[in-house]
Formats: sequence, C-alpha cells, structure tokens
Amino acid sequence: MTRTYATGEQYERRYMAECCRCGRRRHKAGTWPDGYVCRTCSDRAVRTRGTCPGCGQDRALPGLRLGDGVPICTTCAGFSRTFDCSRCGFEGKLLGGRLCERCTLSDRLTALLDDGTGRIRPALVPLFNLLVAMEKPGSGLAWLAMRRSQPANASRLLQQLGLGQISLTHDAFHELQPWRTAAHLEELLMTSGVLPTVDKYLCSFQRWLPGHLASITDSEHVKTIRLFATWRVLPRLRARAERSHITPSVRRFAAEQIKYATAFLQWLGQRNNSLASCGQIDIDAWWAESSEHGRTCLRAFLSWAMQTRNCPRSLSIPAMKVSRRAALSEDERLDALGRLLTDTEIPIRLRVAGVIVLLYAQPVSRIVRLSVDDVVHDGDTLLLRLGEPASPVPAPVAALLLEHIANRDNMNTATNPASRWLFPGRRAGQPARPDHLSALLNEAGIPASAARGAAIRQQLLELPAPVVADALGYHHKTTSRLIRETGGTWSRYAAGDHTRSPTSRPPRGAGDS
Repeated sequence: MTRTYATGEQYERRYMAECCRCGRRRHKAGTWPDGYVCRTCSDRAVRTRGTCPGCGQDRALPGLRLGDGVPICTTCAGFSRTFDCSRCGFEGKLLGGRLCERCTLSDRLTALLDDGTGRIRPALVPLFNLLVAMEKPGSGLAWLAMRRSQPANASRLLQQLGLGQISLTHDAFHELQPWRTAAHLEELLMTSGVLPTVDKYLCSFQRWLPGHLASITDSEHVKTIRLFATWRVLPRLRARAERSHITPSVRRFAAEQIKYATAFLQWLGQRNNSLASCGQIDIDAWWAESSEHGRTCLRAFLSWAMQTRNCPRSLSIPAMKVSRRAALSEDERLDALGRLLTDTEIPIRLRVAGVIVLLYAQPVSRIVRLSVDDVVHDGDTLLLRLGEPASPVPAPVAALLLEHIANRDNMNTATNPASRWLFPGRRAGQPARPDHLSALLNEAGIPASAARGAAIRQQLLELPAPVVADALGYHHKTTSRLIRETGGTWSRYAAGDHTRSPTSRPPRGAGDS
C-alpha cells in the first residue's frame, strides 16, 4: 500500500489533532460540530444512548448541547454525518461497510460456523443465536479477535466446529487446548442447549486427569491411579453433581487426592517397596513426614486400596485431626456489619455477600447458588429464602440487596444474558466462583468462615436450635454440634416459637449502622 504522506511532519498534520473532548493530541476519528474528536471519545460518544433533551427521541447521543454540554442527538447537534447501520439501521458505532457491531458479529460468526455449504451448521444455530443476542456485541468481537497468533483461538475452534472437525461431545472438548478457551466454548454450548448440561467442575476434573496420568512414568502406577480415579474419585464427584453441585474446593480436593496418591506410590518406589507389599511401618513413616493436608488427601486412596485388596487389609490408618478457625467475637461481627452497610468504597456485591454471611450465617458456596427468585416481596417486607420459613431482611439490608439486583455484574455478554443468579459469574450459565468471592471478602476484612461461625453462634444463643436449622437451611446434626459448643441443648424450644425466623427482628446493630 502506498502511503499518502512523505514525512512524519505530514503525518502529524494530516492525521493527528487535539481532541475537542479530552484535550489530548490523538488520531483524528472525524470532525464534529464542536471540533476534532479522537477515536476513544468518538467510540464513547456514539455508545451514549437515551432520550434526546432537544427532540425527545430515544437514540444515540454523540453531540453536546452548547452552553451546558448535555448529550444530544446528531440532528439536534447539527452533524453532517449519521451513525446508522447500512443494514439494520441501528444507530451506534460503525465498523467496516458502515455496519453496526451486531451485524458485524453476525457476519463473522456466519463465516466461522459455515459447514462448507455457505450456511451455518444446523446443530450450531442455537449457539449462533446466543452469541448474536448478547447485550454488548463488541465483547463478542473482542472474544473472536483474542489470541489470533495462537493456533487454537476461539475463532479457530468455532471454525472447526462448523466444519465438523470437533465432535459435539464433552469428551471431545476435554482433549482440546488451550483448555480455558475450550472450557468457555463448552459452557456456551451447554447454555445454548447444543450440549447436555454437565457440572463445570466435573468437566474440569475430567479434562485435568488425562494430563496428570500422562505425566506418570511408571506404567503400574498409571494403572493404579486410573483405577482409583475411575472407581472411587469420579463416582463420588458424579454423585455429588447429581445430588447438588460441585464447588471449587471439592474439585480441588479430588485432584489433590490423585496427586497425593501418585506421590505416595512414588515414595514407596524410592523405598524399594510397592503398594501390594506396603506395611504399617510405611504408613507410619509417611504420616510422620507429611503435613496434615497430605494425610487427609491420602486417606481415601489407602481406604480404597485396602477395600480392593491392592494393599494388605490389616493396615491401620491413623485418626484424622479436625481443627476449626476461631469465630469472630460479637463486637467484631457487629463492627463488620456496620462497615458493610455504610462503606460505599466496598463493591456492592461484596457488601451484599458479606451481610448475608454476617446476618444469616451462610457459607459462600451456598450464597453464590442463591437466585433473584430467592428474594421474595411480601407486601412491604423483603424476605430471603434460605430455608423454611423465609427470613425477613432488615430495611438497611433490603435497600442494599435491591440495589445490587438492579446492577448485577457479568450481565452484558452471551455468558449470562438473562441470568437469575444473585451473583452471576463470568462463565456461561454459572454463578460466581465461591473461592474467588471468599478471597475478595477476606481482602475486604470479612473472613467468611470466622464471620459465619460468629453469626450462627449468636443465632443459637437467641433462638431455639430447630428454628435456626430450618430457617437458615442448616442440617440438624451441624446445628446440634454448634448448640453444644455454645452451651445449650437442642431441646431448648420455647412454646410458640416454631414460626419464628432467626431474623424476625432486626439483628442487634443492623438498624443502627
């Protein structure tokens, strides 16, 4: 291509100017009624939408009204150009061929999902519709353009799907690399109904396992670990997924069991021993050398090995030690609650999640599974359904909760366009990761485990244990243990209290914060 300038000075004069909006010297995107605009300010302006104060029409508002700088439409601002899509007529940012972002995304997806006949592969039409319907199509274009230098980027995977080079099965996606791109695409296919829904963490484990087995050099060890994973770890993960859902900590612990089982077999090999000839002296030596976490992770493997006669059944596994983090004091709990209700510097989703922990003693893994349907309006009262009956939400918390629902994160892409999760995640159809949310709460000064312990103990001091267990969704065994630790008994059940909720009156400090 022949350039239209000879020197850097000519380039500066022809293509660079001081932006009338931001005042910086940048590449010119055009000349508007108020002067030259840069690309950044132009993109931001044409994406501004609303009711024009000049003509009252609902449209893009890239112009600025003289005097007060209020955004107005192109007609009222006196633009000599329009921003209407040449195909659909939508007014907004225009790309090649004067097409809007949505039409451009539609064209690119049509080309990528072509089955070789000039049409989208029929089985992938639901995926196409899901992607094109995203609220911010620019995010979809950015996703397609991501990592273009890598051989297995999103665009390439979509193209292979369209041509039928990738089977529409979960097993096929578990073998693809890079795994993050493949996992995201797999979840989009599940959300659109192209693939059957499977727990994402079960998929994650099945994707990780072959790579781990490939890293083991001893063929006998590979055989043993594969049997352990197939007949012990995977069945329990599948049962958990069918019963409720798999959390990141459950998925991580399953992988740790495999890793420590592998390490134990290698450790036996270094002692010129094998699993079949393993003795009690070997178990005791491993226990003496390992951390408490390592002992906990190996316990399932040893139990399985003894049951399947892969090692002597006479072996004895030392008892497991249980340690719990100390709960917050009541003053610390109330101080944290007051800070969450008043500190606007903390992101609102963390404030809401933290309040649910501090008031209702909910684990973060359960909080992320709440949906907006669990927030119930009963006249002027707002209720949160955690168990039966639903728990009343005090007024300051109710306002915060409703504000969060109206402004939830991760709702503008194809990932969760109509999500009902109270805390939508970045992955298709999934809520936020509980481990990530817990880490953010900890950074905000709310240690979730210690805060939950303080909240449940305070509830049990004030209300009968059966009421607390039913209303907060706790298992009676857990609540019995906790009430014993607080010095009470399960039978402390006042007459007429069976309809009360743990927050039927505002918690001490909640209304004063």
